[in-house]
Amino acid sequence: MIRNEKLRNGCTVYLLRHGDSRPDMVRRFIGRTDHPLNETGRAQAEWWRRSLSDIPFSQICSSDRQRAVETARIISSQHPQPLTILPGLEEIDLGRWDGMPISEVRRLFPREYERRGADLVGYRPPDGESFADLSARVLPVFEDAVSKAGKNLLIVGHAGVNRVILCHLLGMPPANLFLLGQEYGCLNILEYTAGAWVVRRISCVPTYR
Repeated sequence: MIRNEKLRNGCTVYLLRHGDSRPDMVRRFIGRTDHPLNETGRAQAEWWRRSLSDIPFSQICSSDRQRAVETARIISSQHPQPLTILPGLEEIDLGRWDGMPISEVRRLFPREYERRGADLVGYRPPDGESFADLSARVLPVFEDAVSKAGKNLLIVGHAGVNRVILCHLLGMPPANLFLLGQEYGCLNILEYTAGAWVVRRISCVPTYR
């Protein structure tokens, strides 16, 4: 549990990863690349729209990437609150690797790929961000959104974004972030109570089939 006296007690954050947006089944580095939801991703968002329809959200926020915005808009269609776009919640910037198949990155940038594996938190891909950079960018945006929210806040983000938030709240070393599963369309439930964060759920997946 991480304490922050600036935050409001009694706030529950529903931290969602956007739905599936893969254009194919090739394993790629996807960060700022702006794909829309695919059919599976839309089904995941529709499942959460139904499942979260009874929760009175005080605010609904999203990254500005279209896969996150589309997910948030599908869910928020059941709620009167307008969608708030938070550009600071964009996924990690992978620079020249963004959108490339992992196999091609390993072939074209072998030394850089090895350096990233040796220093996951601090290494920046060419023209990109490190996970330390991502954490420094995302956490103030997250805490500001929570400080302005009421009882229930929905945030639609990304795998990397959600992982750095969860690592911070759990007190985990950032180097362990990939130990936290964040499948497409998964939900994490975070509660700020008695002056401290408690992580109630991690990576709850929709059962939309």
